[in-house]
Amino acid sequence: MKPSTANFILVKLLGWHPEPNFPKDEKALILGVPHTSVWDFLIAYLYARSKNADLHILVKENFFFWPVGPLLKKWGAIPLKKRQEGGAGAALQMVEAFKTHDKILMGIAPEGTRKPVKKWKTGYHTIATRAGVPVYAGFINWEKKYVSYGDVFPLTDDVRADTLRLQKYYKTLGVGAKHPENFVFDDDV
Repeated sequence: MKPSTANFILVKLLGWHPEPNFPKDEKALILGVPHTSVWDFLIAYLYARSKNADLHILVKENFFFWPVGPLLKKWGAIPLKKRQEGGAGAALQMVEAFKTHDKILMGIAPEGTRKPVKKWKTGYHTIATRAGVPVYAGFINWEKKYVSYGDVFPLTDDVRADTLRLQKYYKTLGVGAKHPENFVFDDDV
């Protein structure tokens, strides 16, 4: 999709207000929070395309059937192979994607599901540290119809502390989920 078409759909038809810039990094991990609806991906996709960027995500390989599969691939989805005994999980498959591409922006939802979950997954940390890429704390605010790639989120060696700090960051932002009842934080936040 052409950037002008994506911008027209996102701004003119849907009424969203996108962050004017987009990361200039050739490789980066962009978090998508909150993730309470499949529509979150569409907004993130339109946002990235409006900035002439390609945002990739992992999607379970069983979704790559006709006619959905070709569309998912066109939109930058990478098939997530089913974990087999001794096989690589999603995080390691994303690390491999970073290693095999010269230029790639990957999106991930740290909640790991659209359902309410207090303990966020820590795969984002594994991916970023093993691939040596920056993490952007991107967000989608359905209340204000604002989408942003966010700020670079510096990581430490303490995964649990980083994840709690990340949740505190999002809580302070006050991002509005499409389904607010499904966006919750750890009890320690």
